[in-house]
Amino acid sequence: MLGLPYNHTMEAPATFILVGIPGLQSSHLWLAVSLSIMYTTALLANTLIVTIIWMDSTLQEPMYCFLCVLAAVDMVMASSVVPNMVSIFSSGDNTISFNACFTQMYLVHAATAVESGLLLAMAFDRYVAICKPLHYKRILTPRVMLEMTVTITIRATVFMTPLSWMVSHLPFCGSNMVLHSYCEHIAVAKLACADPRPSSLYSLIVSSIIVGSDVAFIAASYILILQAVFSLSSKNAQLKALSTCGSHVGVMALYYLPGMASIYVAWLGEDVAPLCTQVLLADLYLIIPPSLNPIIYGLRTKQIRKRTWGLLIHYLFNHSNLGSGIQALEQTRQLQRRPS
Repeated sequence: MLGLPYNHTMEAPATFILVGIPGLQSSHLWLAVSLSIMYTTALLANTLIVTIIWMDSTLQEPMYCFLCVLAAVDMVMASSVVPNMVSIFSSGDNTISFNACFTQMYLVHAATAVESGLLLAMAFDRYVAICKPLHYKRILTPRVMLEMTVTITIRATVFMTPLSWMVSHLPFCGSNMVLHSYCEHIAVAKLACADPRPSSLYSLIVSSIIVGSDVAFIAASYILILQAVFSLSSKNAQLKALSTCGSHVGVMALYYLPGMASIYVAWLGEDVAPLCTQVLLADLYLIIPPSLNPIIYGLRTKQIRKRTWGLLIHYLFNHSNLGSGIQALEQTRQLQRRPS
């Protein structure tokens, strides 16, 4: 049944109340601890990746530049929701202003769309590196990389801005209690006094187009890569290429499978999965990839792994020397204070 017709004279609610995960209130404290650990891991690991790539001039190849941008997007995606979730789960501070709610909604959708485009760009990078190695630097020039990044960002903005606009312009005249742990658009749209199906249908169609086209091109890239890999005569070269591609495929599966499951389960409703499962799946989709991406991509990449260990050893060595110097200075001062 259609809701009430739009009435733009209705005042928007000053705040929304985020319930958290309905039915799992008794587990909120444990969820807060788990999310805090994963969020801290995501921030530290992604910051380390960005720092190493930024500081090391030998890591300025396209693959590392895309990885650097991916790490930055992961931090934005996680930071847009996780601190608020932890506050809800730990202290019960579950209010969010109208503007902050839709800002959060926009950041989540834009970041996920950008990340999907980056995964496609990284698949294309691996295709050129393995299938056309002699033309790699000629094809993936800094200008081409910049154009790809800008195009990915514009695509996310063009597709996701209308969604946030449609939901934010719905009339809200009833409850302001959002049955979710962040401002997920379907959960917010359900509070409207008008029919929320246009915005929900738009979200489903756009997500399917973005993810469907990206996954199709990624799959085509890796089919061509596998054909090229198995045509190599060297077993070591085959294993090295498969190891690199395996890491990439793992990250993509980690991102796309929970993401699409979350979208379609939310669209189909509680007939498919209970509400607590829908909310938990949506929450984990936004925190697990940012936590594991730097580990899967970074630590399995020899150059980054080598630079990471070098940086840690350098820091620990210098810190040890500094501690020894302070201890020696303190001993000298104590000797000087002794009466002769």
